[in-house]
Amino acid sequence: MDWMEKRNMHFSHVDHAVRLDLIAKTKGLGAAEDYLSALPPNAKNKFTYGSLLNCYCNNLMEDKALALFKKMDELKFIDNCLPFNNLMCLYMRLGRPQKVPQLVDEMKRCDIPRGSFTYILWMQSYAELNDIEGAENVLEELSNDSEDKCTWRTYSNLAAMYVKAGQFEKAEASLEKLEKDNMPRQREAYHYLISLYAGTSNRDEVYRLWEDLKQRYPTVNNASYLIMVQALANLKDFKGLKKCFEEWDTSCSSYDRRLVTSTIRGFLSGDMLEEAEVVLDNAMKRSKGPYTKAREYFMVYFLRKCRFDMALKHMEAAVSEVKDWSPVNPETTTAFFDYFMNEGDVKAAEEFCKHLKNNNCLDSEVYHQLLRLYVAAGKVAPDMRRRLEDDAIEISKELEDLLVKVCPE
Repeated sequence: MDWMEKRNMHFSHVDHAVRLDLIAKTKGLGAAEDYLSALPPNAKNKFTYGSLLNCYCNNLMEDKALALFKKMDELKFIDNCLPFNNLMCLYMRLGRPQKVPQLVDEMKRCDIPRGSFTYILWMQSYAELNDIEGAENVLEELSNDSEDKCTWRTYSNLAAMYVKAGQFEKAEASLEKLEKDNMPRQREAYHYLISLYAGTSNRDEVYRLWEDLKQRYPTVNNASYLIMVQALANLKDFKGLKKCFEEWDTSCSSYDRRLVTSTIRGFLSGDMLEEAEVVLDNAMKRSKGPYTKAREYFMVYFLRKCRFDMALKHMEAAVSEVKDWSPVNPETTTAFFDYFMNEGDVKAAEEFCKHLKNNNCLDSEVYHQLLRLYVAAGKVAPDMRRRLEDDAIEISKELEDLLVKVCPE
């Protein structure tokens, strides 16, 4: 776009909006704000303002997003659902789904038509609030609004809500309606159905859809195999998991480490250590990795078996593969501290924290677990308060309560 500008090419309003978004991603929000400010008056419109609003929402900047939304409203730039959708996404990511129905009410007052994605966000907000009846009422309103907006994604989202709530009969009814009336013949739709039927523990439907997918797409890609491997792991169908992985392993044109990781996770969940180790050993012969995420699953497995030596072995291997390795899954850190807590091993915990600090991963949650360990072990650490200050950790009331016990005056 810089090249276009140097050649005096005409930028449309949409071009300016796209460029603003790219500037925000590459140069920061301050540069994006400056770009909007420097635009000619006719280019400061709903597209460019909307692009900046999207940037604020993506970066969870609530105050700036609301201020800009208010300004857009005053300038009569809000004439469709997109700005509202941006705020809905913001509140969902902030963990405040109760704000979404309020925004829908505001859309109704302003006579703004609701798009299909608006309805999906609205339904998801009720699901987060564990209000399935509210989500069902949204679907009913959607059906009355426009059948065209009631897509296969609507029913897949509703089914996912039912699965989460453990209402499997309703989930399968939604999936049957999706497949009968709304299902596009594309891989993604099959992936959703396979995953959701696995969530209802319906093994027969998972295999039926898998065979249907393979007939429709004779060349099965890595993404489809990954979905199936994850589904079989969720179903605890370890025989099927092994067969599916081997089928992919012998036929794949490009090696996908995600399949290795998911298969290892599945085997370890069934206490099939030998099979998991074979998968990792063979994978390392095919591709040098790194396999740090897979190794984290081994770490968690061995820690739960009180095999700290083997967990440490995989941790050392992860560090050798990626010099600045740190746990990706919170479950990994929790597993280490659960082990330290059971063993009362403060020294080993401090060594683990030292590694995390070297990789800038020592946060308030880790300190919280470390302090709990000190309290449980009946040990004190006079310099702990200073350590938190040095690491710029905000001391919450919970941390303060623990600090009083660990480093008394």
